[in-house]
This record gives sequence, structure tokens and C-alpha cells, in this order.
Amino acid sequence: MAKQIHPTAIVESGAELGDDVVIGAYAFVGAGSVIGAGTVLHHHASVEGFTAVGAQCEIFPFTCIGSKTQDLKYKGGRPGVKIGDRNVLREYVSVHAATKDGEFTVIGSDNTILAYSHVAHDCQLGNHIIASNSVGLAGHVIVEDYVGLGAKCGVHQFCRVGAYAMVGAMSKIVQDVPPFIIADGNPAIARSINKVGLERNGFAPERLEAVKQAFRVFYRAGHNRTQAFEQMHAHALGQSPDFRHFLNFVEKSERGVVAGR
Repeated sequence: MAKQIHPTAIVESGAELGDDVVIGAYAFVGAGSVIGAGTVLHHHASVEGFTAVGAQCEIFPFTCIGSKTQDLKYKGGRPGVKIGDRNVLREYVSVHAATKDGEFTVIGSDNTILAYSHVAHDCQLGNHIIASNSVGLAGHVIVEDYVGLGAKCGVHQFCRVGAYAMVGAMSKIVQDVPPFIIADGNPAIARSINKVGLERNGFAPERLEAVKQAFRVFYRAGHNRTQAFEQMHAHALGQSPDFRHFLNFVEKSERGVVAGR
């Protein structure tokens, strides 16, 4: 199927459109932007700046991708946005460019970001993330794969959210959220492992047990951080991939991790 560009859409000279791209009424694609094959921009959607959108994405009305960073440290240059394949960005989502010349805000593939959510400058998002309505990600936030972000939650700049974690609706994240857990509250605390989410993603019993043991040693055994790390390194499941991922994540935390209850 050939490209479909509505006569009221604006596609500036220098924009690159892949095969089968659909550009709806009053949509805008700026010079220097690249839209991958099969991607659909619904009416009034906007892609601008040094932005690359992958294949088979669906971008809904009034979404704005590639706008200038809101970071007051911006000094010019050509920062941009990179978005992978098969992403869905619903109405009024905003994704801002990075701050420094040559750097990028990045969204992976197979993500669903619901209405009114904001992905700020220099965020790094993985794959298979679901962000509910009005999620706010401040600058430099890192979100690993298969994360669920509840409606109206906010993540402080430079925080990380680990793989397969679930953040509750309206939660305030001011420290790192380890992988595999549920974090909820204002400020958020670690509630439990994300058992239902892990099972839905095919975690076998032995993987669930490794996650459960890592969570227990770190959050439930009464250790301080140094003691917890020692116990985790010595643990019988310490070399299993999921246990190791949890341990590596919390050991590398620069902001600290959410507290337990």
C-alpha cells in the first residue's frame, strides 16, 4: 500500500516517510524527522525535530513527539528522540528531545503509553512497557522492560524502575524501584513481589522462587543494606539470573531504593 497523506497534513521538505505510512488530517511531520514503514499518525499528531519513529507505530491525535526539551540547561545543538517499532502513543502524549547535542530520549518497542502521559528529556524506556493515563516521567528516568506504570504516577528525575515492576496509580517515585516488585504510595514503598504480573509473563515456579528469595533477603530479613548485600551474594540462588538482576540493580543504585513497609 502506498503512503496516504491527507491533503491538510503538513510534511516538511526533508522529512522521510517509509512505505505504507498514513498521515492524518492536520498532522505535522517536521524536516529531519523519520517515520518508519506502516506507522500511522492520526489527525493533529505532531512529529518534529531530530526524531526517528520506527515501523508500525500508532500515534493518536494531539500527541507531540520531538519537541524541544524543557530542561533549562539546554544550550542548542541537535538532540533528538528515537522510538522503536509497534508502539502505541495515545492522545496528548508528549515525548521531548534530549538536552545535549547528539543525545537522545529513547523509547524501545512494543510499548503502550496512554493519554496525557509525558516522557521528559533524556528518558530511556525499554520494551513492553504499559503506562496508564497521565503518567509523568521526569528527565533522565530509566524504565526497564515489561514495567507497568499506574495512572497518574510520577517518577522523579534520574530514578530507575526495574524490569517487571509495577508502580501503583498516583504513586510518587523518588527513589529507584527494584525489578519484579510492586511499589505503591506517596512516597512509594515496596509492597511485595509482582507475582501476578510475573506469572502473566510466563515466569516458572523456580524463577518466582528466586525473585521471592531476593525480595525476602533485601526487604524482610531485618538486615541493613551492607548485610543484605552480603547475604544475597552468599545465597544459594545468588547466581540465578533473576536473583542476580535484582542484586545488581540495588547495588548500582545512586538515589537509593524505595523502602520496605
